[in-house]
Amino acid sequence: MDVSAVLRFATVTRGLSLLLQAVLNAVIPDHEADAFKPPRTEELLYLDSTVEWLLGGLSHWDAEHFLFIAERGYLYEHNFAFFPLFPVVLRGLAETLLWPLRTWLSVRGRLLVAVTLGNSALFLLSVVALYALSRTVLQDRRLALLSSLLYCITPANVFMTAGYSESLFAALTFGGVYLLEKGFTLRACLALSHFKVFWYIWVIIRLLLTSLMGTAIIALPFCAFQYYGYRTFCTPSMSQDRIPPALLSLAELKGYRVPDENGPPPLWCMRPLPLLYSHIQDVYWDVGFLRYFELKQIPNFILALPMASLGIIAAYAYVLANPELCLRLGLWQTSANKGLDKPTPGFFNPRVFVYIVHSTVLLVFGTLCMHVQVLTRFMASSSPVPFWISAHLLLLNEPLLHRRKTSNPNVQLHTHSRNGCKHTPPNPIIALLLHFKSCSPTTQSILGYFLSYWLVGLALHCNFLPWT
Repeated sequence: MDVSAVLRFATVTRGLSLLLQAVLNAVIPDHEADAFKPPRTEELLYLDSTVEWLLGGLSHWDAEHFLFIAERGYLYEHNFAFFPLFPVVLRGLAETLLWPLRTWLSVRGRLLVAVTLGNSALFLLSVVALYALSRTVLQDRRLALLSSLLYCITPANVFMTAGYSESLFAALTFGGVYLLEKGFTLRACLALSHFKVFWYIWVIIRLLLTSLMGTAIIALPFCAFQYYGYRTFCTPSMSQDRIPPALLSLAELKGYRVPDENGPPPLWCMRPLPLLYSHIQDVYWDVGFLRYFELKQIPNFILALPMASLGIIAAYAYVLANPELCLRLGLWQTSANKGLDKPTPGFFNPRVFVYIVHSTVLLVFGTLCMHVQVLTRFMASSSPVPFWISAHLLLLNEPLLHRRKTSNPNVQLHTHSRNGCKHTPPNPIIALLLHFKSCSPTTQSILGYFLSYWLVGLALHCNFLPWT
């Protein structure tokens, strides 16, 4: 029943997000931001205006890049900062499931509908994957349930809803790590494990082979995409005459580079390792080590502070609870732990160690080398740790979540059924929100952070106002 409760809550939050973005986009005037806004060269059809009014807020900021790539392909150089899987998913939905609407909706209109359907489905998949991963790693049903419910009101909500790849990335990340936890990548090799004489040698060889193969599989799409970018701009075969005049005018106005077989190749093509992605991040977005450490960026650091704090608290608490495990990097068991059949369930489970390391690396890299305000959606879609530590703190500090009675009978989360038995409401997050004033300061801080970012993000992002 836990999965059903989580899915119901996730469905409700997705529906509210879509409804609120439409209302907020209609009520609040759009800010005139210096963002990528390509001209509309396609003729409008009957339902385009309606879809734009209802879902237009989902196409702002970087979402416009994904929609443009899905519609036009990689025309401008800076489009290559956005990887192709999400645009392929959107175009696939537009040309298959939404193909019957082609007489009423243009490609752009169908892509907006595809964003709504695709990200909603992908978000639900990521919720299920996170719950399954949490049950496997934490070995604690209540902690897994609470973590997944908190994920349904993630601070990165607007990016899970709008035309961004965060929902796709989270679904693939949580699902992939869950499969790794279940050992599916090694199932074929386990058949050889009965040869006890060579067991330890085989373990080392198996780990090396698996690591090399996994690294190659992960890196291959990125390398192929960079090669495609190299061929597009360093050895172009397309003339500017084939580019629609309106899009070519935008390139000339904004200084966007387009492939041109008659022009000189860009300078990055002459580098020993001609990586287009690194060039774009450096030139177009000024991303680099410590580049964002300026006084004018203090508001953005404050905006990222809550997510950064969760990452720091998670690492500090885990090291404090497992100093020996962290010192030996979890590579071997001590004599005291060898006799234990199962590790202690919960956040301090030894299996959580690798996730703490991963989360900490993301936190350090995001703080030092990225536009720091994206840290919120970067970590929320890449690591389960922010949700695990939040759920852990709620269970640790919130009396209303404890099975024992509190001093105030009016705020009990345990209710009486008709036969006199007590039961806990299936959604503790809703129960806590209903008794928000009676909650502990920790609960108010965590839920206040999640809900405020969930709502404010919709209002700001959908109206071209700066957000995370």
